[in-house]
Amino acid sequence: MTAGLIRLAEEFAEKAFEAADMPELTAQLEAVSRELGFRYFALVHHVSFRRRSPRLIESSNYPPVWSEMFVGRRYFVDDPVLHASQRTIVAFAWSDVGRLLTLNRRHRAILARSRREGMGEGITVPAHVPGEPNGSCSFATKTGRPLPGRARLLTAQLIGLHAFERARQIKGFPRFSEQVPHLSPREEECLRMLVGGASDKLIARQLKLSPETARRYIKTARAAYDAATRTELVVRALRDGLVSFDDAIPPDG
Repeated sequence: MTAGLIRLAEEFAEKAFEAADMPELTAQLEAVSRELGFRYFALVHHVSFRRRSPRLIESSNYPPVWSEMFVGRRYFVDDPVLHASQRTIVAFAWSDVGRLLTLNRRHRAILARSRREGMGEGITVPAHVPGEPNGSCSFATKTGRPLPGRARLLTAQLIGLHAFERARQIKGFPRFSEQVPHLSPREEECLRMLVGGASDKLIARQLKLSPETARRYIKTARAAYDAATRTELVVRALRDGLVSFDDAIPPDG
């Protein structure tokens, strides 16, 4: 990136973190998008397409007709850009979506329709925080206009991340400020097996414990998290990164 583009990203970050609300942040993002050579932007929690909520991030200047189609015709269910954003942590060009997933007829139809409604080339910056709705910041040109140069795309990635982080803060994320509870090694072992769907009997057999002891470890882990149910314990442990989604996948064999 050139010194000028680095400074542009720095200035946006400074202004964004002074934004008092979403309208102010939206205005800043729209202005910097145009400065980078884009016409459109979208800063969203993906679940906002399924249900509206003041708690969710939802800000864009996409063409109104396309926005209405995207939600009204439920394009968001099969949108390849949203699907691709679940498979990477770095920005990607829409023209490169085929590297991240196998495009089917529905995917191609959605991309073609977006171009007909004025959306040209674009990039998407994934924004994933454990325990929070998945989101992204996208930038797009008008149909027929190429993407800006590589240096501007790298700048857009930095700006997109800063924009999403400020939007999180404005919306009140993270919503939990307590420290991650301390679990004993045995409690963590039992918890990981619980995430994988193991019963108390299976946990006991695998760890060479009595079923009562296994139940007691799960109970004390619930108490540490002040979780009313085992499901709440699993969800909160996933949110804190104490266990991962891989733990929910049984090992081969």
